[in-house]
Amino acid sequence: CGGSVSDSSGVLQSPNYPGSYPNDADCVWEIQVENNFRVTLTFRDIEMQSGTCQRDYIEVYDGPLHSSPLLGRFCSGSFPTYVSSSNMMSVRFHSDSSNSFRGFQAHYSSIPAGHNTTVQCLPDYMHVVVSRDYLQSQGYSAQRVTLNDRRCRPTVTSQEVVFNIPYDGCGTVQEENNDTINYSNTIRVASSGYIIKRKKNINLHVSCKMLRKSWQQVMYAAEDTVDVNEYQFGRYDMNITFYNSPAFVQQVRSSPYYIDLNQNLYLQACLRNSDPNLKVVVDTCVASPDPHDFNTLAYYLVRNGCPRDSSYATYYSPSSHFARFKFNAFEFMSRHPSVYLKCQMLVCRLGDYSSHCYQGCSSRAKRDTSSAEEKVDVVVGPLQLREGGAPSGSPR
Repeated sequence: CGGSVSDSSGVLQSPNYPGSYPNDADCVWEIQVENNFRVTLTFRDIEMQSGTCQRDYIEVYDGPLHSSPLLGRFCSGSFPTYVSSSNMMSVRFHSDSSNSFRGFQAHYSSIPAGHNTTVQCLPDYMHVVVSRDYLQSQGYSAQRVTLNDRRCRPTVTSQEVVFNIPYDGCGTVQEENNDTINYSNTIRVASSGYIIKRKKNINLHVSCKMLRKSWQQVMYAAEDTVDVNEYQFGRYDMNITFYNSPAFVQQVRSSPYYIDLNQNLYLQACLRNSDPNLKVVVDTCVASPDPHDFNTLAYYLVRNGCPRDSSYATYYSPSSHFARFKFNAFEFMSRHPSVYLKCQMLVCRLGDYSSHCYQGCSSRAKRDTSSAEEKVDVVVGPLQLREGGAPSGSPR
């Protein structure tokens, strides 16, 4: 149960709904809609163990589970509606070891944020758009909108002022806090008039924060001159590609990828991001015949940084944004027509030796020790056995 949800609308419900939910369930749904939209969530049915909501309960968070305000916790009563302040909302369902009921069903949809300033944290830069109509309605000129570094000019169209602010330039400041890596800059809107000013200057502080589970985008105005509060969440841009040899020169572009048993398979994960001070490693890779279910029939190659398959091995990578590894086509392949891989990659700060990127195979505490790291899931495949493919005598 649980998982990431990215459709513009949909239904969430407890396991087995409308049948009785199982005991000892703990499900988390992360709803992420388009940038500059909000999530609205309405519960249509709730039947759970009532009382103090300590045993069975639903929690709704205004963003990622571990780093966002709790909007509500309940187990019975009226059917509430929640609206997020960002494009992300998390829903947690928990049950204990006794008594089960029908559970819950909820509908969610996305609604426009309705603001005149938007911000997106893209892989290489912050994309900020300010409406010219909004500036003019407040008495400001689009020609007086500048960045901290005045050499980095915006693109001014008939309707918008657009900034593409790099993470490693144009005066962007990098700061590391307990749980975040913060990239920030300031857009300044100057009042007209040099001797007598009837309006305050506006400082729009724009920042992208990398949390343990997401990118958080923040925009706010200094001195309450303009009421702008924008929070958006995104994901790292990560892909995994097969290569035909350990030289990692020629990509395998065919899909499905037809292989033989005992054939060596070479993969490279690539993080697309302009910040050079990030490191990516393979945390977990699991195989399944179903690209949507990696629990029922699953074969782990590596789990929490610990190899589970004897053929799994990593390779030196020329860049901290790459992670290279290989494994041998396994017997699992002979029992299923197609096999998919789901790999969870870990992104940490380069040189942060307290992070799991540098700890390798180790038992993990419930709470991360690293100052900033993020897990990203990527599914690749399918892999299929070549026609008549019998186990070959030696790896290819």
